[in-house]
Amino acid sequence: MKDKMNISRRKFLTFGLAAFVPTSWGAEKLLGKKSAKEFLAANSSATQTLSTDAATTSFKSAADNARLGINLAEISGWNSELPFVDLFHMSRKWISQRNKSDWGTGPALDLDENGWIKRLEANCYVTTFASTLKGRYPSGDYVVLYDGEGEFEFVGKVLEKKPGRIVVRIDASKGNLTVNIVKTNPVNYIKNVRVIMPGFESTYADNPWHPAFLKRWSGSACVRFMDFMKTNNSTQVKWSDRPKVSDANYATKGIPLELLIDLTNRLDMDAWFCIPHMADDDYVQQFAQMVKDRFNPARRVWLEYSNEVWNRTFKQNDYAAEQGLKLQLAKKPWEAAWKFNTYRSIQIFKIWQQVFGGTERFVRVLASQAANSSVAKQMLSFKDVAEMTDALAIAPYMTMNATARGDGELAADKVAELSLDGVFAHLSEHSLVDSINWIKNNKEVADQYKLKLVAYEAGQHLVGVLGAENNAKIEDLFKRANADKRMGELYTKYLNAWTSQGGDLICLFNSVSTWSKWGSWGLLQYHDDVPDSSPKYMAAIQWAIARGQPMRLK
Repeated sequence: MKDKMNISRRKFLTFGLAAFVPTSWGAEKLLGKKSAKEFLAANSSATQTLSTDAATTSFKSAADNARLGINLAEISGWNSELPFVDLFHMSRKWISQRNKSDWGTGPALDLDENGWIKRLEANCYVTTFASTLKGRYPSGDYVVLYDGEGEFEFVGKVLEKKPGRIVVRIDASKGNLTVNIVKTNPVNYIKNVRVIMPGFESTYADNPWHPAFLKRWSGSACVRFMDFMKTNNSTQVKWSDRPKVSDANYATKGIPLELLIDLTNRLDMDAWFCIPHMADDDYVQQFAQMVKDRFNPARRVWLEYSNEVWNRTFKQNDYAAEQGLKLQLAKKPWEAAWKFNTYRSIQIFKIWQQVFGGTERFVRVLASQAANSSVAKQMLSFKDVAEMTDALAIAPYMTMNATARGDGELAADKVAELSLDGVFAHLSEHSLVDSINWIKNNKEVADQYKLKLVAYEAGQHLVGVLGAENNAKIEDLFKRANADKRMGELYTKYLNAWTSQGGDLICLFNSVSTWSKWGSWGLLQYHDDVPDSSPKYMAAIQWAIARGQPMRLK
């Protein structure tokens, strides 16, 4: 499930470039909680009112020429970066269980507005996983804190137990970090559960972030929160729909804005926010107001409407096409989606401008398709969007998508027989060349409208598609290619090309996530990987350091 979600968001490249020229789009549709509350209370002055010195000095440039940013991997039970010291933030939805019955066959659950279990039926219990990284999340003595009355069960040895606090010794090699609630008092039900990593009980309320996570991305120019915000296929409309600090977990709706702002303030860097595609004007206004009040005024926000609205894989494209047709912005659904993207972006930019009293503190981003610069041309020629936009954003991946359909050069049976030499020959002679051409073509469009060219996502894109993901030889080949020193050399050439072509901020995808048949997106695979285990990570950080960014490899 985890890895399928990783690849589902980039199916736009799985059909080859020919499938995405404008004439083809008419074809059939393509395949707190308490810990956070305590933290916010303890840090209210830091998160709501920043220093006078910061407010009165000129803000730092969003990205002086080319700079490295990063897309953070989504929050879930399988997240391998472990950004929080409270692992329950990453827990999955509750699984309803009935004693002596099949897995997950319990009755419908009665949840409160934050997702906590209000009552359990007789002979029933619930299960969730705070981590599914068998053997890779930390072992040791976890402190489980909670409000209310009830009973837990764990796969581990309980060392201490009193109301509201349990110490349990966990051996990660034994399997998932499992939390069962077997009893809860309906009058005072269990809530505000925290599962604190060993050694952080005294600090988690003041700082929810793991120090290794903060250190890893310190010095980055920007963090893009697309996956942290659960942007793709979002159902949020009203401000009341947003992720809240009091939510039982952050894996369902995303991480609350309060914590996203805190993270970037701690790291002293820019933040890239993606506004949900169905968010109404009040949502946009209140989002902007919170950012204005709490975000470091010495830094800039990068502001984008949703994510890849042009991409027919996502529901945001369906929505934009429907709305664009209703507004008679175009007659063809794909063109209506492009134009509604610009139409709604303008509205969002104007709301933020009203809230902030200007545009100095944020960068207005319009995202387009890297492989087809004509999309950017059509979007930027619509009404007055170019005058209200600061940056054109693309995702110029180095693509090598093996496919189970057809008999072309990247047909699965041919790719499966390639050596690593063959893979890197293709990457150097085709993938890198194509990417540079996309950058060049879109830079010409950006220059025409006097905009920055930025990359909302970037990096390698080696993956099997349309059935080829199930080819074990291709999966192994692409994993080995990602671990090869030549991948680091390729990244260096890629990033240098981005610089030479005049690119500005480039946000690689993504930070830390495991490699699988669905793609090898993570620069690192696990939170405790040593940097030199990944040549592409080393290349990216070394490039950033050479550009003057204060990042570290140790």
